[in-house]
Amino acid sequence: MIRILIVDDHAVVGGGLKQFLTNTGGFEVAGEARTGQDALKLVSTQSWDLLLLDIGLPDLNGIEVLKRIKRERPELPVLIFSMYSEDEYALAAREAGAAGYLPKNSAPEEILAAIRRASAGECYLSPQLTERLLSGSASISRKLPHDRLSARELDVMLMISKGIPLTEIAEQLHLSPKTISTYRTRVLEKLELKHNTEITRYVLKHKLDN
Repeated sequence: MIRILIVDDHAVVGGGLKQFLTNTGGFEVAGEARTGQDALKLVSTQSWDLLLLDIGLPDLNGIEVLKRIKRERPELPVLIFSMYSEDEYALAAREAGAAGYLPKNSAPEEILAAIRRASAGECYLSPQLTERLLSGSASISRKLPHDRLSARELDVMLMISKGIPLTEIAEQLHLSPKTISTYRTRVLEKLELKHNTEITRYVLKHKLDN
């Protein structure tokens, strides 16, 4: 029995997927989350064989949720199940550690194939995307400025966005204020921003923290 957590803010989608998998047999939808924060809590407190994750969550960007989950549970297969087209996010999701990417309009047999392959530790890309990648016709997955940040730079950015002074950030991260100031400068340069207020706006716009 494959124990699955569905993360989707639309109850109808989650409920329909749960009924479909239950009727198929061999799957147990043992949990559902409507927000990224709820998903992170469930992943940290319970055991799962597979996570079905939407990108368009109300609090955190799904790709950001994926990155955090893979840092905490790198062995957990995460399959993106989204309304966005594969060309937009599939490659970015793979780079972030996703086992595969499924558009929500996928045929039932394709959903089952993806779930089975992902839960077995394999990767899944749809035949259509695979063909476009091989032919070179797939558009390049969107790269956002914060994707260029290191893990430490991202930590500093999120703390700055909460209004935490640099000296306090230095204390919390056990680093010198000068080092934190250097990280701040790198964040501003990489995001092409000018001051802390713009960092806060950026974090809110891209749902990077909650």
